[in-house]
Amino acid sequence: MDSLKSESYVVFMSYDPEYEQLRNDRTERGAYELDLYLSRKHDEILATTLEPGSYMKVSSWVIVDAFEVEITKDQANVLRSAKGVRIVEKNEEVF
Repeated sequence: MDSLKSESYVVFMSYDPEYEQLRNDRTERGAYELDLYLSRKHDEILATTLEPGSYMKVSSWVIVDAFEVEITKDQANVLRSAKGVRIVEKNEEVF
């Protein structure tokens, strides 16, 4: 039953030369294009890997090409084998 409980995970992506190129553009337009690129890229990996409506993307992280998503343990395992994904880790809050 635990595998049906949604929890927060962070998905780190593999090296992407386009991300690196966009990240090096320090202009306002460059920052906008990087945000848009990563949001679309992260949305696409979720849409092509997981069942629609079964997850909730919380945010994309520009600094490390990663995103936070609410998913089940089973879905995390599916994402771990997706092309372009480097690491999937449960987001543990530390106080």
